[in-house]
Amino acid sequence: MTIVRWNPFNDMDAHQERMSRMFDRFYGRPQEDLARGSWVPAVDIYTNGQHELVLRAELPDMKEEEIDLTLEDNTLTLRGERKLDAEVAEEQFHRIERSYGAFARTFALPPTVDAGKVSAEYKAGVLTIRLPLREEAKPKQIKVQIAA
Repeated sequence: MTIVRWNPFNDMDAHQERMSRMFDRFYGRPQEDLARGSWVPAVDIYTNGQHELVLRAELPDMKEEEIDLTLEDNTLTLRGERKLDAEVAEEQFHRIERSYGAFARTFALPPTVDAGKVSAEYKAGVLTIRLPLREEAKPKQIKVQIAA
């Protein structure tokens, strides 16, 4: 019988690993989904200096007409489908590593977005959506009067 020195941190490491796996199911891309061929485009969301939110989605090998973008009740929905190249028969493939299939991403927008001024541009496989903020949401400069 081998004697093993007890380390109290081993239990914490195991617990942390279980928690990481649990959160990966909610926020990450589980490996089993990738194996089935599901695909979710990567997205960056940031604010720029022009008082607007910008959402950039990577949509390689897609045509503009294959992308569906809707805005309703402060919810932005991005849908589409990336298909295998029709010119290559499935039996001709030696390896398929890229994922294909239908996708849908939904983003809750703050009420400060001006839905009437939203614009989208698709260029070089990247969809850029500009979501301008309403005038009342923009910061205002207030001049301070100094009392004499």
